Amino acid sequence: MPGTLTLEELRARFEAGEIDTVLVAAPDMQGRLMGKRFHAAHFLASGHEEMHCCNYLLATDMEMLTVEGYASTSWAKGYGDYTMKPDLATLRRVPWLPGTALVLCDLLDHHTHEEVAISPRAILKRQVARAQEMGYRAMAATELEFYIFEQSYEALRDGGTDTLTPISAYNEDYHLFQTSKEEPLMRALRNGLYGAGIPVENSKGEAEAGQAEINIRYAEMLTTADFHVITKQATKEIAHGVGKSVTFMAKYDHHRAGSSSHVHQSLWTLDGQPAFLDKGAEYGMSALMRQYMAGQLAHAGEITALLAPNVNSYKRFCVGMFAPTKAVWSLDNRTAGFRVCGDGTKAVRVECRIGGADLNPYLACAGLLAAGLAGIEQGLELEPEMRGDSYQNAGAREIPKTLRHAADLVEGSEMLRAAFGDEVVDHYTRAARWEIEEQDRVVTDWERKRLLERG
Repeated sequence: MPGTLTLEELRARFEAGEIDTVLVAAPDMQGRLMGKRFHAAHFLASGHEEMHCCNYLLATDMEMLTVEGYASTSWAKGYGDYTMKPDLATLRRVPWLPGTALVLCDLLDHHTHEEVAISPRAILKRQVARAQEMGYRAMAATELEFYIFEQSYEALRDGGTDTLTPISAYNEDYHLFQTSKEEPLMRALRNGLYGAGIPVENSKGEAEAGQAEINIRYAEMLTTADFHVITKQATKEIAHGVGKSVTFMAKYDHHRAGSSSHVHQSLWTLDGQPAFLDKGAEYGMSALMRQYMAGQLAHAGEITALLAPNVNSYKRFCVGMFAPTKAVWSLDNRTAGFRVCGDGTKAVRVECRIGGADLNPYLACAGLLAAGLAGIEQGLELEPEMRGDSYQNAGAREIPKTLRHAADLVEGSEMLRAAFGDEVVDHYTRAARWEIEEQDRVVTDWERKRLLERG
């Protein structure tokens, strides 16, 4: 794939004057890229081996506040260092930033050099390794939705978000004329991602005014998560470069549809055969696929906080707006939380529709994979398919309606504690509870408008 680099290719491009800066990045709890900008000369001399960062990067909230209550680090422990170990397989050009390359890092304990258990990338790597030990390659793709606004981030910062103006005045789902108007951003995004070695398939208008979607080719699950975080970074940076802004909030306006990140998944054998396919079975779904889906359904509530990590995430789950409210499965049915796609073909797979665009892809994929593998290990039987409008099925399994409920389910999940370990579950339970605490104490515009005079 063009755009990816070996260390020697980076050296040649540096000596030719083409690349002078290397972004060294690691995903944080929120799925954002955090790190440093290295001069390419220093990266080539020694930075490619390791560097360091403060360990508070896995213990802060969206505002970078040092949150109390984490076992991993604190003021009492002095907020020491992690070692950042570049994964040179992720080294690539960044075409939308002049003279720049990027590499993703694993976070290691500064003293033992073991991977930090609570690091999102490490959490997913362990589940991928678990699948490999069972004889399978975990494959995935994420569909990432977002809104585009006419104003820049700086204009919104100075003028307030009440001035938000979507780039389109109407629902632009599959709309080629409206999306032609967005090409200064979207064409640059598609070409930029391709130039960075990310196999972008397409972009399209989504089912709301100003909403877009970008799709990257199916890949091994860790690679997909890497592609996802780079794609979000690219979308923001390229939008900023053309004077626009974007948001990956799950629900930016209660009048409009939310933004999702559907996660498509399947298992393949280590020699490259589709383990989810049995052409003689209903929908071509193998017994293995049925057990995998049964595990995800059985543990859907427990993994929801990994798919919907913010208080705002739960405002997306609305009847009639293409976000699911029921954790059920169905064939090619967009009202269900889990949809079977590609039936009868080697591409047969399960699409989880619960996750919002605000998810951390490493945590979301790790939770889904852990639940699916648990279903296989336990030989779970898949429940009957839900047909028709799942929104109207009053007896169906509900997706948790609040982060408070979802956090309780994560904390009490024996499956996740067995798969991730107590340290990881306790850490991300604390992250969820902090978001709830912050929301609980904040007075909102809605409350002032409703109660200031009339209350």
